[in-house]
Amino acid sequence: MSKSADKPEVVQLPAEAPMGTPVNTRRVAAQRVREARDRLTSTSGTRPAFDRELLRQYAQTRISASYVVMLLVVATGLLFGFWMQPISAAAWTFGMLCIHAVIMRNCSRFLAEPASLTATRKWRTRFVLLDLLYGLSWTVILIHPTSPDMTSHTLMMFLMLLVIAVSSMLAANLPIAALVATAPVTTAIAVNFALSHTIDNYVLALLALAAEGYFALLARRLHSTTLDTLQARAEKDALIGELEQAKAISDEARHRAESANIAKSRFLAQMSHELRTPLNAILGFSEVMKSEIFGEHVVPIYKEYSADIHNSGVHLLNLINEILDLSRIEAGRYELNEEAVSLVHVVSDCHHLLKLRASNRHITIHEVFEHGMPRIWGDERATRQIVLNLLSNSIKFTPQGGEIWLKVGWTASGGQYLSVKDTGSGIAADEIPIVLASFGQGSNSIKSAEQGAGLGLPIAKSLIDMHGGTFTLKSKLRVGTEVIVTFPPERVMSALAPMAEEPSPPLQPEPTDEKRRARNKPIMSAGTGLGT
Repeated sequence: MSKSADKPEVVQLPAEAPMGTPVNTRRVAAQRVREARDRLTSTSGTRPAFDRELLRQYAQTRISASYVVMLLVVATGLLFGFWMQPISAAAWTFGMLCIHAVIMRNCSRFLAEPASLTATRKWRTRFVLLDLLYGLSWTVILIHPTSPDMTSHTLMMFLMLLVIAVSSMLAANLPIAALVATAPVTTAIAVNFALSHTIDNYVLALLALAAEGYFALLARRLHSTTLDTLQARAEKDALIGELEQAKAISDEARHRAESANIAKSRFLAQMSHELRTPLNAILGFSEVMKSEIFGEHVVPIYKEYSADIHNSGVHLLNLINEILDLSRIEAGRYELNEEAVSLVHVVSDCHHLLKLRASNRHITIHEVFEHGMPRIWGDERATRQIVLNLLSNSIKFTPQGGEIWLKVGWTASGGQYLSVKDTGSGIAADEIPIVLASFGQGSNSIKSAEQGAGLGLPIAKSLIDMHGGTFTLKSKLRVGTEVIVTFPPERVMSALAPMAEEPSPPLQPEPTDEKRRARNKPIMSAGTGLGT
């Protein structure tokens, strides 16, 4: 049993970087142009679609928090009713509710209108002005003169923080609106504290300004987070669009490939019929002329011409059969007719068929077979074609006086293998992937006088792959080539032990004692004196 050879490694050259550079350059340039156009047409420096989405989220947030704002306004009006006249507090509460209703009305109208660049700019300005009016209204109630005690100042500070916190969260998607809604309130409170000319009020004024800065920064941060989310979603949508486009292109390419494959199959089927019909006549008549069945040729050279015509026709027929077999294998339409096959018997038959050709070239073929090998489950025609292709290649590329070894034996895993080793010219390592490809030929085969189509090895490799085996080729220039084909262990048919015979049941049940006595009792006892 020969040592299984390593599989040839197909070395693929790395893709050239300049091929992908133009595509990346165009993509980056298109992205820069799109960003520049968006900055020119946007009102906030982002994409116009982002401006619309930010305004939409702003309007939805204001509508969803409308009851919270109303509760805050009413609670503030009731609270300030104890420090000033109830009528003034009620008037302020009514005015704030009216302003809030106007904001809700505009938000609803904005969500109902179709999107457009001009409308987006108009609504952005309108929302900023409404928030400015909203902030000024809060300023009126918070700077109203009350008692100068510390409790009043603390209450004003608490309400100011509450107002700017709520306004910053509601208008976070529109930072300029959040600023105009909270800055008047903070400025008025800080100025009011500073005019008191006390240390405690100075501290409260600084705290008010610090709180304004903090909430402004928080609103800006929320706006940046929302913008990043929108950008990520836009990139995801763009990627999904590219994937769908690529899938559509791939599906179209697949449909074209399937159509081309069907067209190729039809063409090969039609051409095989059209070529085989005249080939049969050529082979038949050339055989008759070569054999001189109807008499000798007047000119002896005609016999040689007839032999050349016959040999060319046989070569062309074999080539057509190989092309058809390869096309069926590539199309997945080659069906294996599996049965019990003796690998040793198939290899011996193929050796017998090609023995004359090897003898004409003074090539010696050695057989190294292991005896007592069981059959394998496979296609006998495909196995025979594998052996013929490998052996004919070895005979073709082995010089006169060379040697070929045919080996059949067991693999280490329990399968069976076939090895064809010759002392031919060999194949260069970089040409092994070429000879294993369809219509691939090495430099030695191109220089050889017996050129082929380059289909023997690809067909043999495809057939053994269909059997679940392996195809290994190792070669060295001016030393020789060895091809090892292995069949997996699951295709080896092991002999089964004979089945134990169980005793067959009787055709009729055995009679019991009563039936046996009844059987021995005479049928008629009249006149015999034996009756009971």
